[in-house]
Amino acid sequence: MLPAIGLTSAAFGVSVLSAVFPLVSVEIFVVGLVMKGPHLPWWLLAVVITVGQIGGKLLHYYAARDVIRLPAFLRGRNGTNRSGRWRGWLERFRSSCHRRPVWTGGVLLVSAAASVPPFLALTVAAGWARIPLYTFLITGFVGRFTRFTALILAPGVLAAWV
Repeated sequence: MLPAIGLTSAAFGVSVLSAVFPLVSVEIFVVGLVMKGPHLPWWLLAVVITVGQIGGKLLHYYAARDVIRLPAFLRGRNGTNRSGRWRGWLERFRSSCHRRPVWTGGVLLVSAAASVPPFLALTVAAGWARIPLYTFLITGFVGRFTRFTALILAPGVLAAWV
């Protein structure tokens, strides 16, 4: 039982780390764990990784809402130009999110599951656009759970075909 607890703790840690620092790939970790590690219930592993991912993404969400104060080197300079292509896109995104909440949930759900558009970018945009926390949590959890369930089950499905 202890190795299972250690593996789930490691999976949780890697998932949080990959949510905060996108250069760390939780997907590679999950596939390697499933192929080489002892068998854990797929649903448990998917829940642990999903909770870690959403927990890590909440840092980005709250930073975009200005709830978490970022270090000076990560913040924009005071008095920077507030116009430009990205600012215009974010303003349109914010407006669309408030006018069409079902569309917002759908975009977040697809992004969380497929990472198209990248879920990290939409997490920041969701925080900046003041998308309700419950919308972000529900769609993010369902999408990420779907993503990691597919990753966990994929090696077994592929092995059955070969």
